[in-house]
Amino acid sequence: MACGFRRSIACQLSRVLDLPPENLIKSISAVPISRKEEVADFQLSVDSLLENNNDHSRPDTHVQARKLAEKLKCDSVVSEISTGQGTVNFKINRELLTKTVLQQVIKDGSKYGLKSELFSGLPQKKIVVEFSSPNVAKKFHVGHLRSTIIGNFIANLKEALGHQVTRINYLGDWGMQFGLLGTGFQLFGYEEKLQSSPLQHLFEVYVQVNKEAADDKNVAKSAHEFFQRLELGDTQALALWRKFRDLSIEEYVRVYKRLGVHFDEYSGESFYREKSQEVLKLLDSKGLLQKTIKGTAIVDLSGNGDPSSICTLMRSDGTSLYATRDLAAAIDRMDKYNFDTMIYVTDKGQKKHFQQVFQMLQIMGYDWAERCQHVPFGVVQGMKTRKGDVTFLEDVLNEIRLRMLQNMASLKTTKVLENPQETAERVGLAALIIQDFKGLLLSDYQFSWDRVFQSRGDTGVFLQYTHARLHSLEETFGCGYLNDFNTACLQEPQSVSILQHLLRFDEVLYRSSQDLQPRHIVSYLLTLSHLAGMAHKTLYVKDSPPEVAGARLHLFRAVRSVLANGMKLLGITPVCRM
Repeated sequence: MACGFRRSIACQLSRVLDLPPENLIKSISAVPISRKEEVADFQLSVDSLLENNNDHSRPDTHVQARKLAEKLKCDSVVSEISTGQGTVNFKINRELLTKTVLQQVIKDGSKYGLKSELFSGLPQKKIVVEFSSPNVAKKFHVGHLRSTIIGNFIANLKEALGHQVTRINYLGDWGMQFGLLGTGFQLFGYEEKLQSSPLQHLFEVYVQVNKEAADDKNVAKSAHEFFQRLELGDTQALALWRKFRDLSIEEYVRVYKRLGVHFDEYSGESFYREKSQEVLKLLDSKGLLQKTIKGTAIVDLSGNGDPSSICTLMRSDGTSLYATRDLAAAIDRMDKYNFDTMIYVTDKGQKKHFQQVFQMLQIMGYDWAERCQHVPFGVVQGMKTRKGDVTFLEDVLNEIRLRMLQNMASLKTTKVLENPQETAERVGLAALIIQDFKGLLLSDYQFSWDRVFQSRGDTGVFLQYTHARLHSLEETFGCGYLNDFNTACLQEPQSVSILQHLLRFDEVLYRSSQDLQPRHIVSYLLTLSHLAGMAHKTLYVKDSPPEVAGARLHLFRAVRSVLANGMKLLGITPVCRM
């Protein structure tokens, strides 16, 4: 993309450097806009051409840049060539820049930036993304929120790039906790409460049975026996477990709908209780499984007894563990989807677990283990509602909606809305997602209600406000202007800055596709909103000559379109009024 300008520059460079244009395209980057001066549109870093040279023989990049610039000529695309510190800079013909960028944004619509030469030749892959993964029979805790929104973003981005994506929600629906819950429900459960408020009731039962088990060994023993019955396929135990699971999924689907998130498959650890036995047999047949004195089965990944490299795969009573079931799930998914990449989105505390799982797949002879990837993230601190400490996601969503409604009611600019509740929820969710995505995913961050709801500055509320404001502009002045416009009417510095920024969208998408970090897109959209806000104050549409008004509306329409594209990738539904 960059509307073909990058390719045009690469073609001229290829004749001088005697290199194929494809080898040069990714070395030509769009120049970030500057408030101080009008900068060039693209630059080539001479360093990137000299990567094969070692430091001793590397020539002076400034001299090299000057020599290269002298061999290049301006043409119908490039109007000016200059040099910087080790860079050759290219300025695009201003009228061509204006016309091409705006036409491309309108023509490509939701695909703007994705048809770029940066993505040309990108092989279409089968990608599995496992994310969210709450624990069945427990209310959706905010601890699972990050996995949900990060996984959704990764799946959105991969889909936008044309890959075949399967979204899997791998539920925590097996393990000792179900022994406790089964016993707890038999002791303290009520069928009516289970039907009317399933997760709340199961949460209460779980808290109560945990207390009892700590004081009474018989309760702990009967919980252990209940889980053993589950593992052995006891009909009654399974029927109760299945009821907990089905009611939980119903509740989760409702919460996911509020978040705008969907899944292609709900699976869970329970699916692999039998297949995990096959994993144990395979490891045993390869001489990798060792029995300990306690009767557990382990794999020593170091080969020399290093305790930190020992992974337990079976309890002494023969029941499976989390790692065993993850191995079985990975093998099953490869059989089912024949994936090119499988991405697990979980908190950084599970980093070692996934390293061990991938390593065990390798030693079991599955060379596709290298296609598995863990995307870890940090912890959110301080996300508490007014009600108290145990923070369930639905409480947070309700609080966001309530606070956003109050904020919107106090603003003089708020429009009369058909569905204020829905708008408040979408704006609140944008606020939540932008605060989460501004930094590195791996970093822990302190959640702040006050910061979330700021309508100015780098917030999701500001993004939504900008989008709604630009939409209102289009509604007020109609869309008849979209057929044609005069490029000469968009040569003010504010217009050029916006056009230069729109030019960079493909590069931002490319960077996010490489490291799976949403912060590049967040930073880009916030800058675009600030540029649009400044331009809105000086580039008047009202009372301007028709030709000027039409050109400016065209520019603002392009900004709104790219804002919407970026927000949707992040998992935000843009609002048209607020």
